[in-house]
Amino acid sequence: MKYSMSAFPLVGAVIGAVFYGIFRLAQMLELPAFALSLLLTAVPLILTGGFHVDGFMDVSDALSSYGSREDKLRILKDPHIGAFAVIRLAICGLIYIASLDIVLAGRDPAKMSIILAAGFAMARGLSAIGVLNFRAARNEGMLFYEASCAGKGRKANNVICFVWIAASLFLMVYTDLTAGAFAGAAAILSFCWYKYKSYKELGGITGDTAGYFVTICETAMVAATAIASLI
Repeated sequence: MKYSMSAFPLVGAVIGAVFYGIFRLAQMLELPAFALSLLLTAVPLILTGGFHVDGFMDVSDALSSYGSREDKLRILKDPHIGAFAVIRLAICGLIYIASLDIVLAGRDPAKMSIILAAGFAMARGLSAIGVLNFRAARNEGMLFYEASCAGKGRKANNVICFVWIAASLFLMVYTDLTAGAFAGAAAILSFCWYKYKSYKELGGITGDTAGYFVTICETAMVAATAIASLI
């Protein structure tokens, strides 16, 4: 557990490798772009069990309550889902699929798919940095336990995660300067917004907000890459 956060970007790298592998296979089979968009959207959900999406839905319900900080933290622990969680997930999913479809139908989809594949490691590297360095909203729960354990090796964990982030960003920009820069900027801006929103609404981060960030970050990177592919 001391170095668990160091392995988090590695999970993203595995997802990215499978993502790119399926893209190349689909090209060989000449699958329609929209069908491939749906298939690639399912890849991280299948490989992770949708763990991060669960956090996204919980946080969506909490933020949509517009209640006190205590009410929001209570909603995060509620195993039930509300209407706003479903609505926000539908919106997020539609944006992700539409953006992915634009990327696959746009200029040089092979290069763009490499950028998106690298984004999975980047998103999880940034999420790990948040767990290691951001204030926890409460002194209990899975994130607090993981952060406490990983805190014993915080320096090594931070260095390894920053290396993953830098390597991912380099691969993005090296593959395509404009699209890579757009995707990287989207990830960093999402990270800054995540800290601001978590501190303002909840007083810190939780395991659910970490999943919320990964979902938002990945969607933002796909959308940014789609915009770049149209330029």
